[in-house]
Amino acid sequence: MKFHANLFNRLASIIVIFSVAVMVFAGCGRENSSKGKTITAWICSDANFQRFATKDSVDWYLDKIKATGFNQVCVDVKGADGQVLYDSDFLPQFIEDNGFILENRGWDYLGYFIEQAHKRGLKVMTSVAPFSVGIACKQFGAVYKRPELRQYTCVEYTPDGMIKLEDDLSEIGVNLNPCLKFSQDYGLRTLREVLSKYDVDALCLDYCRYPGGRTDFSDSSRVAFEKYLGYTLEAFPEEIFTYGPNGEEIPGKYYKQWWTWRGIVIRDFIEQVKLLRNEVRPDCKLEYWAASWLHAIYRNGQNWGSPDIKWYEGQSWADENYYKAAFADQLDVFITGTYLERVWNLEDNESIEYGLMRTNRDVCDACKVEGSIYAINHLDQFDDACYLCLRDTQGLMVFDLCQIVSNNLWDKIKSGIDRYKSECK
Repeated sequence: MKFHANLFNRLASIIVIFSVAVMVFAGCGRENSSKGKTITAWICSDANFQRFATKDSVDWYLDKIKATGFNQVCVDVKGADGQVLYDSDFLPQFIEDNGFILENRGWDYLGYFIEQAHKRGLKVMTSVAPFSVGIACKQFGAVYKRPELRQYTCVEYTPDGMIKLEDDLSEIGVNLNPCLKFSQDYGLRTLREVLSKYDVDALCLDYCRYPGGRTDFSDSSRVAFEKYLGYTLEAFPEEIFTYGPNGEEIPGKYYKQWWTWRGIVIRDFIEQVKLLRNEVRPDCKLEYWAASWLHAIYRNGQNWGSPDIKWYEGQSWADENYYKAAFADQLDVFITGTYLERVWNLEDNESIEYGLMRTNRDVCDACKVEGSIYAINHLDQFDDACYLCLRDTQGLMVFDLCQIVSNNLWDKIKSGIDRYKSECK
């Protein structure tokens, strides 16, 4: 048996290496040449709030972004706090961050970014977190300004009982409960407003999920889950899971069905977003960012894989219907967050190279895949990380501009981009 196991492992390694070689060859092919790949600098709303207080700063950084080799900027206009950086008719404006206050900007933030980026030949993607309304640990954001939103936010199931998410100071993002019609309408109204008012080239859904596996356990979710099952639960949340003496989860009768249902909630919302995009701005790409570790984020309702790929078979939490939660086929682009510990090594599941390979496998051409990297990771190998995303996927996204600036990564990013382009000539 040892001989056969070793032989199997060697064959598996050969297959993986061959697959990557095919991807590299295809990546430099005519249809997927460097000219066709999107290279995006992500501009987080809060982290760059003070930096972009003036038009001059926008101009300067757009010039720098262009010179580095990026061809797109992602302007985050509604982040985890639930406030916005565009001219909204119903959402609260983001005017303060860490004591810096800008109550009257006097110019349209997103509109100016689009105008100036397009002048420079840069495309603009805008990022929107449709369900986000606050940051619990800071007691900051839309839900704290508008208490009427509290009736729609997620309820957290803890070993000590139920708590509203916005009251838990140990948590970060506060989301509206995604299964509620109010929450979905709130998110769709936001997206309709952005798409109808602004000439964006792409729209990226961010935080479009449940905040975590312990949310949402509200009465509303119970009713919706019972509708999905087709019958009434005898005990909730105990039939989902209970807590052991050390706080561990002990699966209940409907544990597996629960995760499938939550995934379907998110998948169905994305389908609504796609229909909205098709109606309002059909030329705008629909994109979605999520972490690359697909096996773990089922708890957030995020099955970004292809419905044709049964990657979850054998998982202790999955039932046979989990493919119904898959949403890659609803997207134009999936941006995979390979925010991992190492850069190279196809056999290391904590490497960017492995994460990109796994994403390509599980999306399986249902949509395009672009790699994304975290700018404070791998500072000594950041050029390699940029190169790798371009080599193995159809684009690169670097998060975040503030970290590019603070670590002076411009030259390393340019080096990685130029290296890829030179190989494709």
